[in-house]
Amino acid sequence: MIDKTIPYVKFQMERTLSQPLPDRQLPEGYQFSFYTPGDERDWQAIETSAGEFDHLSEAETYFQKNFSPYPDELTKRMTFVTDPSGKKVATCTAWWAKEGGPQFHWLAVMPEAQGQGIATFLAVKVTALLEELYPDQPAMLHTQTWNYPAITIYQKLGYTFVPGTKDFEKGMRILKDLAKRKG
Repeated sequence: MIDKTIPYVKFQMERTLSQPLPDRQLPEGYQFSFYTPGDERDWQAIETSAGEFDHLSEAETYFQKNFSPYPDELTKRMTFVTDPSGKKVATCTAWWAKEGGPQFHWLAVMPEAQGQGIATFLAVKVTALLEELYPDQPAMLHTQTWNYPAITIYQKLGYTFVPGTKDFEKGMRILKDLAKRKG
């Protein structure tokens, strides 16, 4: 869940090639799948529930602008996790940056499904997918201090901060202070 109570600082992270990924499994009864037409509503619900958007209409607008123009790509790049009841509860996408490079995009897990390793499972799956789609390029992602629990996952998978973004040092101090409080 996004924590908007702390100051917002944006980061870029990257993962270089040739780093092994851990093997992660979903909890029993959970399923992994790729996007099929109609899943945009699930994506919107997941992202909104995780705090990325304040309203479903904002998520719908984002999806229409950034994903809908590429229906064939969605079926190969947008992933979901479904709980034992059949409800989609998590998503992440192996997308691309405006510059054309591999982009780990918007990992989100509904609050009721958090704390079960689903985010780590999806982070591993999407990182592996990026390596498959872009075998000779490092994977990139954008995150922010509000997503500090996800940053820990990314670091365990070998993603490192790319210095130079605005307020980078301030963001690093915020993350260090959060780690002290949580640790």
